[in-house]
Amino acid sequence: MLPIDVAAHSSRWRRRHPLEKALLGLGLTVTAVCLPPWPGGPLVAAATLAVLLGPAGVGGRQLWRAFRIPLGFCVTGALPLLVSVGGPAGFLAAAPDGPRHAGELLLRTSAASLGVLLFAFTTPVSDVLPRLVRAGVPAPVVDVALVMYRIGFLLLDSTDRVRRAQAARLGQTSRAAVWRSLAGLAATSFVRAFDRAARLQEGLAGRGYDGALRVLVPPATLSWRFLAASAALLAGLVAGTLVLKELYL
Repeated sequence: MLPIDVAAHSSRWRRRHPLEKALLGLGLTVTAVCLPPWPGGPLVAAATLAVLLGPAGVGGRQLWRAFRIPLGFCVTGALPLLVSVGGPAGFLAAAPDGPRHAGELLLRTSAASLGVLLFAFTTPVSDVLPRLVRAGVPAPVVDVALVMYRIGFLLLDSTDRVRRAQAARLGQTSRAAVWRSLAGLAATSFVRAFDRAARLQEGLAGRGYDGALRVLVPPATLSWRFLAASAALLAGLVAGTLVLKELYL
């Protein structure tokens, strides 16, 4: 399993209803996107970090390992705003107000990414997908998502084993050997994926599959206190951002 999935299964909020965590995490994400980047972005990011490291019980090192990947995309997306292509200043020149626009985009996207990570670190996918059927999502769509979620981990494990076997057989000693190992890794993973899919189909047929995978869903009830606290936090962030914006103006 991926580290973020391990953290979600062992989270303090593991037994909470997924809808509670979805409203909080996605609410923080929408707030980060809709509010003015300054001071909304830093306020939302600080509040999300406080919830992640505090009540949610996420480790700081785990959070950084997961956050640095979307942060890299945020930085990459903000860099093009620093330059302008064409125009009277030349083919490539510094964009007017480029640093300001890049900083605003970086604040918004990084704060929004933390909101998504709050939901991911506290809610396993296996708790969310079965409940989507009750929300009106067709059962075959949910079944395919569940199967792909499981097969994804199996393929990652298989790929890791093949890669380690290639390294043990000196398959990464030179550039040519690395390319040969990559080609062999891709071919082996492709063949194993079809093999696992065929075995899965045979197993389902042997168990009388009738079009729906029935799994146990852990019981969970909505906590109105948690929902009220989440709404209060979001309202406080909105009010605080608007007040601080007026003060800075």
